[in-house]
Amino acid sequence: MSELTLPPVLPIFPLTGSLLLPGNLLPLNVFEPRYRNLVADALEGEKFIGMIQPLVPRQDNWVEAAQSSDDPELYTVGCVGRIDECEPQQDGRYLVLLRGVCRFRVRRELPVQRDYRRVMANYSEFQRDLAELQADVNPARLMRALRAFGVTHDLEFDFDLLGSVPGISLLNGLSVALPFRPAEKQALLEAAGPAEREEMLLALMGMGLEPLSTDEYYSPPILN
Repeated sequence: MSELTLPPVLPIFPLTGSLLLPGNLLPLNVFEPRYRNLVADALEGEKFIGMIQPLVPRQDNWVEAAQSSDDPELYTVGCVGRIDECEPQQDGRYLVLLRGVCRFRVRRELPVQRDYRRVMANYSEFQRDLAELQADVNPARLMRALRAFGVTHDLEFDFDLLGSVPGISLLNGLSVALPFRPAEKQALLEAAGPAEREEMLLALMGMGLEPLSTDEYYSPPILN
């Protein structure tokens, strides 16, 4: 992975409430024409797509019935993923599985290409991401906190399955899947590294949850 060359020009998929972290898998049902163009072009190249959140939560980034003609302001940090699997559908959709590779910082936005947005991406401050899956994370504290979190918020988890997951995968999987607000997920994304993300996740699990609005809600799978 350390020899992987990351693209300086990155096509981006803005998606409210979605979080991609290094090593994680993110399923996408791509139906909007501009993002079908993005996927088609990515498949012709190195298969990289940048996932990033709009600064203000927007339902119309992922609901086909509510498209918008303007392009929302974005957070400055996202995560690049590489297409792991792609299944074209007869109706033109793509079912895509992205694998997180490395976070990036937006240097500047470029003119749109085939209706999708592109940025100049800088990866220099996130080079440790390329070896993140080797990070040593003890899952014991996370599991204790998750049990308490489940009781407090009446959520059920498969603890037998989760108990078999490596610590770093548990940390990143829970960061992605638990029902935190988009801004909180962004904070988890921007944490300096796994140790800082773990402390932040533990703090968030110890706080109360407010119901998410429709604009803020996105529900990926609990773990990959």
